[in-house]
Amino acid sequence: MTSHQTTQTMKPATAAKKLGVYLEATPAEFQEGVVSRAELNALQTDPPEWLKELRRGGPHPRPVIAAKLGISISGLARGGITDALTTEQIEALKKDDPEWLRKERATQAEVRKEAARIKEKKAEQAEKAARSRSDR
Repeated sequence: MTSHQTTQTMKPATAAKKLGVYLEATPAEFQEGVVSRAELNALQTDPPEWLKELRRGGPHPRPVIAAKLGISISGLARGGITDALTTEQIEALKKDDPEWLRKERATQAEVRKEAARIKEKKAEQAEKAARSRSDR
């Protein structure tokens, strides 16, 4: 009995998401085809010029925009940012530093602080439980 290894493929939207690029800005042949796992790995290890340029200048998808601004994707929506932005537009937003962006950055900082507190508390509880088990 022989086993056949089927090639894993994904839709262009999935591949674009994994590559961190805006699908509509990719070349037509990328958008219209399917991407195998091997092709995705090749794109990640040795990106072609179009991919390097997209990552450098955009337009960028919302998760990348949010990360570059230091806020959540929800924060982008609350700020009225629903479309892809170029690196230049993101830098202009940072420079302008509107009120909504300052507020979202503060919110994100609080979320991170709370997540760290919870992680620390869970670690302490795990350590306490391990000590009580070893004391038996």
